[in-house]
Amino acid sequence: MYQKYIKRLLDIIISFTALVILSPVLLIVAFLVRIKLGSPVIFHQDRPGYHEKVFKLCKFRSMTDARDEHGNLLPDEVRLTKFGKALRATSLDELPELWNILKGDMSLIGPRPLLVKYLPLYNEFQRHRHDVRPGLTGWAQVNGRNTISWEQRFEYDVYYVNHISFWMDVKILFQTVAVVFRHNDINSATDATMEAFTGTKTEVTEKEPE
Repeated sequence: MYQKYIKRLLDIIISFTALVILSPVLLIVAFLVRIKLGSPVIFHQDRPGYHEKVFKLCKFRSMTDARDEHGNLLPDEVRLTKFGKALRATSLDELPELWNILKGDMSLIGPRPLLVKYLPLYNEFQRHRHDVRPGLTGWAQVNGRNTISWEQRFEYDVYYVNHISFWMDVKILFQTVAVVFRHNDINSATDATMEAFTGTKTEVTEKEPE
């Protein structure tokens, strides 16, 4: 009952309310992004959602369009400015995803939507992360965020899919607030963004992540 009906209703109510209450914050961040990083202010990217259906994810941009002499974009760690790092550390860059939640592309809680190019790389176990709507935050994000391996991350994702409940969503929501305020587990040790997923050689079976 919760997963089929109540969860979506709560997503609509919470995302709409948050968009209204946080509208001043959204306007201020949009203005700062325009001044410091240029336009477009909102970054759109294709991401796979429920049952792998692709949708347009909305985020505040956090990187410049700096290019080399050949017109190629510079590496992420070069284009990610101090301001962009602050947006990511506070998760303010994620606020436009509230619109994705209101539209039904996403849920407040669920596995984070990743890149479309990863779809052919998932094994059968990992593919179950798309059995629910992707989320603004999820079980993996409060258990290591970007500091854990891809395999651990997918174990958390699938564990959530198989154990969705109202109380688990409440737990994740409160833990997310704590993670954001601590400003930890933001990035991997070697890159401005998490290293690319290249596939898992061995099949994984469900277990509760440690």
